[in-house]
Amino acid sequence: MKNKKKLILPLDKFIEKSLYDKKDGYYMSKNPFGHKGDFITSPNISIFFSEMIAIWIVSFWKNLNEPKKFNVIELGAGNGELINIISKTFKNFPKFEEACKIYIIEKSPFLKQIQKNKIKNKKTFWINDLSKIKEGPCIFLANEFFDALPINQYLKYKDAWYEKKVNFLSNGKIEYSNYKVNIKNIEKNVGYKVSKNQKILEISKTGIKFLKEISKLINKKNGGLLIIDYGYLEEKMKNTLRGMRNHKIVNILSNYKTCDITYSLSFNFLSMIAKQLNLHVSGITTQGNFLKSLGILKRAEIISKNLSFSKKADIYFRIEKLIDKKFMGDIFKVMLLTNSKINFKIGFPTDKI
Repeated sequence: MKNKKKLILPLDKFIEKSLYDKKDGYYMSKNPFGHKGDFITSPNISIFFSEMIAIWIVSFWKNLNEPKKFNVIELGAGNGELINIISKTFKNFPKFEEACKIYIIEKSPFLKQIQKNKIKNKKTFWINDLSKIKEGPCIFLANEFFDALPINQYLKYKDAWYEKKVNFLSNGKIEYSNYKVNIKNIEKNVGYKVSKNQKILEISKTGIKFLKEISKLINKKNGGLLIIDYGYLEEKMKNTLRGMRNHKIVNILSNYKTCDITYSLSFNFLSMIAKQLNLHVSGITTQGNFLKSLGILKRAEIISKNLSFSKKADIYFRIEKLIDKKFMGDIFKVMLLTNSKINFKIGFPTDKI
């Protein structure tokens, strides 16, 4: 007797359920960050990463002529390491600290509690809605945020387009199936002919929704969005969907609710969406170029000057992980989206990537 299909979910709904199910979703009940977790992020590798971002934010504020009210919003703060070090670094800039409020958008109550235990800055607020931000320009930080949002995958076979979906079978197995789709309906929601010259599409409806909300605030109040994430610059989209567990790529279906699900951002696609929303791509470069141009190596030299050889070696080993092409230096890209009024190039070298 054939197995009857129990449940069919679009890929984004499957990812949402796997990562964020209130009862036992991957992000809702565990801390996946660090060497003991399933993956490690830049703020957990070296304190210098967060310090560089903090100094960049202060420079951005100065470029806006030091407004008396200014908002820093982190999208998905993970274990809180980035914003914790950023807020401590702000103490070195009293005038900026006086002007600044910090907001965190975090979906996981479990991670939110970790953040609250770590971050002691009294001007830090957890919100679920961007409308809570009332006064002043905004700088949004998205460090490995968009790659954690659910996506849909669309595949072209011959002259037809198909959507990848996930089938939960009555025997307990989970498998992929492809279903024919009208790509014009997808393009209508995206806002442009995204399928042109493509054979595969990876599109996050949640990501586009966030960009729409953020663009309204940036265009109304002034400011920008700094995106730091896995990604590529080529116009052709790729199949980059993967699961991560114990720092290794694993099968998503056989690790349902027990692995991270992620993908690499198409920065070309992000640029096209940004243009639809009247946002300007103020800069794009690699993480290595970004951190080096901000002076991370000079900072390390000053701090390590009187340290023992082993401590000095540890500092430079960690920084190498962040900036070297063999590690995160090229794989991670950095993009700044602003309104058209802002001209801010710090951190974005003019030479090609």
